[in-house]
Amino acid sequence: MARTIIFYQNYFIDFYKELNPKVKEKVKYVLELIKQVERVPEKFLAPMTGYEGLFEIRIEYQSNIFRIFCCFDHG
Repeated sequence: MARTIIFYQNYFIDFYKELNPKVKEKVKYVLELIKQVERVPEKFLAPMTGYEGLFEIRIEYQSNIFRIFCCFDHG
């Protein structure tokens, strides 16, 4: 199974550019999980309560939590 990740306009890219290198590595790791693993652990990807079809990608680094919102267009 392989998913394709498509970023909407430049919002994610602009956010990503501002991250420090260690956080960027964690973001890349989680995005690869989403691309390759059928069932991504809820620690990294969870549905948003009250917002059908919207998901939250969570990246924890040291005492910070970074959130990226996403949706799926198939399945």
